[in-house]
Amino acid sequence: MNTLSYKTVSANKKTVNKEWVVVDANGEILGRLSSKIAAIIRGKHKPGFTPNVDCGDNVIVINADKVKLTGDKFATKQYISYTGYPGGQRFISPKELMAKHPERVVEKAVRGMLPKNRLGRALFGNLHVYAGAEHPHAAQSPKAI
Repeated sequence: MNTLSYKTVSANKKTVNKEWVVVDANGEILGRLSSKIAAIIRGKHKPGFTPNVDCGDNVIVINADKVKLTGDKFATKQYISYTGYPGGQRFISPKELMAKHPERVVEKAVRGMLPKNRLGRALFGNLHVYAGAEHPHAAQSPKAI
């Protein structure tokens, strides 16, 4: 058997095959949904996964306002942000965030599961979250998961 014929194929920006996927978040648990979305965005579900390349799919999440949190996390969990000024640390609960911007709850959960580097910031651009059931990406003909 010739072992030289088995070469590791490494994907790059030109050879990667990106698709569009729609995920319905209606009644889904936030953490479980976010980990699946992060794996799809990263490209870990593909056989040609390359860790240092954006080889994942573009994900559209609809019905983000109907996502669930288990236990008492809806009221007790806190998202922390900092304004950059002294005493500028801000706290907001998922309940308050859902009332103002329901799509940000899913975005924050998925962003936390992506790499913390320039690749992770680029991968986050492949996520499109919408509170309702409609999205403006029909021209990409996304397939539903």
